[in-house]
Amino acid sequence: MDGLPRATEPYCIVPATRVSPLGNRLVLISPASGGAATMPTLGRGTDLAALLGAGGRLATGDPAHVPVGRYAQAALEWMGQWSVLAPRLARADNVRAALLLVERGEAPLGIVYETDARASQGVRVVAAFPAESHPPITYPFAVTRRAERNPQAHALLAFLAGPGAAPAWDRFGFSLRGQ
Repeated sequence: MDGLPRATEPYCIVPATRVSPLGNRLVLISPASGGAATMPTLGRGTDLAALLGAGGRLATGDPAHVPVGRYAQAALEWMGQWSVLAPRLARADNVRAALLLVERGEAPLGIVYETDARASQGVRVVAAFPAESHPPITYPFAVTRRAERNPQAHALLAFLAGPGAAPAWDRFGFSLRGQ
């Protein structure tokens, strides 16, 4: 056996309780000291290769296995720049590793989640990618089968997905979808 949970095991989710209340944004970052100036918008005409300079690399998660990299690839394809920028990616194992490459100045630009950029003193957000440039970035929540009959589990889910938790989510850069 591979050790993965099966649908019949008690810690699987209750499908009817699954919600995706949180969203995030994909942003372009540069080192906090120096780096690219803030741009008003990213669009199909934005030349990111020029912003990278001759030898600069674009840090993000590896699109082959890191979600932020998949979102970055979709956004770069939407911009019409994937074929030019794919060979110039600094493909990181995770979003925090991509952030670190930019913090250290090892990459002049990076593509990360807004929540990760907010958590760092070493980077600044240059621009946000348009929502239509990539699939929505969402975070699903659900009650597990083991907690299905526990009213406190349902109350916690309702709180986390509701307006009461919105100020905390906002403080960390998440958006409460539908609000």
